[in-house]
Amino acid sequence: MTTQLIESLAKYHLLGQTGLRVSPLALGTMTFGPDWGWGNTEEDSHRLLARYLEAGGNFIDTADAYTSGSSERIIGDFFAKHGGRDRAVIATKFSANTSPGDPNAGGNGRKNILRALEGSLRRLKTDYVDVYWLHVWDGLTPVEEVMQTLTGLVREGKVRYLGLSDVPAWYFARAQTLAERHGWERIAALQLEYSLAERNIEREHLPAALALGAAMTPWSPLAGGLLTGKYTREGARPKGDGRAHALLASGNPVADKFLQERPWAILQELLAVAKEVERSPAQVALNWVATRPGVVSTIIGASRLAQLEDNLRALDFTLPPALAARLEAASRPERVHPYVFFEDPFFTRGMLAGGTTVRAEPAGFRGPLQAP
Repeated sequence: MTTQLIESLAKYHLLGQTGLRVSPLALGTMTFGPDWGWGNTEEDSHRLLARYLEAGGNFIDTADAYTSGSSERIIGDFFAKHGGRDRAVIATKFSANTSPGDPNAGGNGRKNILRALEGSLRRLKTDYVDVYWLHVWDGLTPVEEVMQTLTGLVREGKVRYLGLSDVPAWYFARAQTLAERHGWERIAALQLEYSLAERNIEREHLPAALALGAAMTPWSPLAGGLLTGKYTREGARPKGDGRAHALLASGNPVADKFLQERPWAILQELLAVAKEVERSPAQVALNWVATRPGVVSTIIGASRLAQLEDNLRALDFTLPPALAARLEAASRPERVHPYVFFEDPFFTRGMLAGGTTVRAEPAGFRGPLQAP
């Protein structure tokens, strides 16, 4: 396996309105550790991590809940053995409950945030994390408590930057505006599911991120593996080797796409485009996500070195506009209320603009319901 630097991976981007430089492809490590039955051994995980770093990548994404803490431990052991921790941008997450029966061992309250961070620092064998993500909105904790607690951790030096994952757009907007008002640490980035098969964040989250200065770091850009093209359909279920079957068995909602008609139709268009540009379907799908407005670093994962190598070269080419337009049209989200009004000529030209033509796109963003 080559150890050559991949230039497109080493073209670093700023994470939102911060000075932190991160690779356009981040290494997701949910597969580090065999605890969930389909992950990698520590040795294999270290090989993947080493190759990512050798190729020029620097952004590593994990969570305290990944493989029951093994993912963090494996990353910590790697840097303890090989050095280079300060060159890496390590991001981890809190929210998951780690002690059944204890209501305060999960969620986003101050007690759990402080408990979770100490555990993560211990497993990662470091005294700080570069990006600390709220993993998922708990629907309970006041946003003021979350932001004050996280701001305190930044001021203590245990955390460098803050992020929100899997939260409503209104929650992010309130957190960011409260931070601006009170002088708290601002949210640097959002982490949400985004792919050709899942574009719903284009309605609210992406415009909010662009307007309020946060980067977007998509997860599951290959829709749980569906967009790799390695699965076919057998009745109503996927056929092929991969973790789709484990995801379905676990009840993970990401796997629902394997049971729906529309994602498979999107896959057919992706396969046709990939054939025309002589690239793998995974590379084309990753390229599409990584070059969308507002996207700064896209999280990729791999279980084998060959798979990682293919994904790392997803930015080595540019999709021709005509082919990009085909993918856009095939995957465009459904028109829903209230956005259906914003593109109706009766409202946009007649009712609002007096019959004139006015066009303005916030921060260059083209919404999901607008033709390219």
